[in-house]
Amino acid sequence: MTIDERIEAFDRLGFIFESYLEKVVIGYKSGSGSINQETEKDLALYKDILENAVKEAGILNPWFTRQNVLIALSAISRVLNRQKLKEWLSRWDPAFLSPEKPLMIGVIMAGNIPLAGFHDFLSVLITGNKFFGKLSSRDDRLLDSVANLILLINKEFGQNVSFTEEKLSGIQGIIATGSNNTFRYFDYYFGKYPHVFRKNRNGAAILTGDETPEKIAELGGDIFTYFGLGCRNVSKIYVPSGYNLNKLLEALEKFSFVMEHNKYMNNYQYYRSVYLLNKIPHFDNGFLLLKEDVAYHSPVGVMYYEYYSSFDKLKQKLKLDRDLLQCIVSDSVKGLATVQFGRTQFPELWDYADNFNTIDFLINLAKNPGHDF
Repeated sequence: MTIDERIEAFDRLGFIFESYLEKVVIGYKSGSGSINQETEKDLALYKDILENAVKEAGILNPWFTRQNVLIALSAISRVLNRQKLKEWLSRWDPAFLSPEKPLMIGVIMAGNIPLAGFHDFLSVLITGNKFFGKLSSRDDRLLDSVANLILLINKEFGQNVSFTEEKLSGIQGIIATGSNNTFRYFDYYFGKYPHVFRKNRNGAAILTGDETPEKIAELGGDIFTYFGLGCRNVSKIYVPSGYNLNKLLEALEKFSFVMEHNKYMNNYQYYRSVYLLNKIPHFDNGFLLLKEDVAYHSPVGVMYYEYYSSFDKLKQKLKLDRDLLQCIVSDSVKGLATVQFGRTQFPELWDYADNFNTIDFLINLAKNPGHDF
């Protein structure tokens, strides 16, 4: 396949996602502007595949509510179009995106949020390499179904897509995402291969006290989408000295729907009991606890906060801690890469996890097999 054929295939996949979402989400609007000639019969088949995958994912993993899976599909569909794919890949010579000898790239997927490993799936295939995936037991339906769709779109992907439940072998490079504990496992078993290993990261937000209720509501999406389980979720906020945290909790009331989810509320109630029994100071609005803490990674149902008195010192601290953070939410801050409020769960194709460019990794590996980058 040529690079143009691969781009066309993923453009069609984005169109299929959008067609499905337009059917099942009231008010969903397509963002790609792609025009695809799909037969009514084909579209019906594709939508059935997605619908079954969404239902099965929710049954197997209660964290994967229908709403959250649809959000994941929406985030992906908005970048899977011909224009954005070409813009993403425009910095590389097309010759580098069609290697003479495709590499077998092992990919170990995370299962913390729906389709967490899709970008790696896309990156391996769009660069003309072979994807050999090991799915998380917490998310083993969605990507498998998406792979089936891409094979239906272009059967030539058949020789480039495979999955295993066993240990990965016969690979020439590996991309693995997991926790800090699994990072040690990755290094022990796969450190000899050229690799990209990812571990825990979190999102943080900087508030100034001038945010409108609408801006705080957007921040709520960054906090509560996927119940806070994603590496791009905000789990820590920095607020100026004297900030009224009760007003923040009041502004987040629209997200009280998380109270309907048993696993979320079990977490919230457990930590509420711990804080009360141990007389640990905290704020509480009935579904979210705010606790002052220097750490970035907070439990589900809890968000950490920390006061700051000097904006310049805070910026310096965040720069030093960049390896612990996936993203920082704030209005534009000079000298600090930030994400707009409400946009953490809608990254662009070039917003690489852990700020590690996987396309560069794959292209350099194809040029120099056996070397680490």
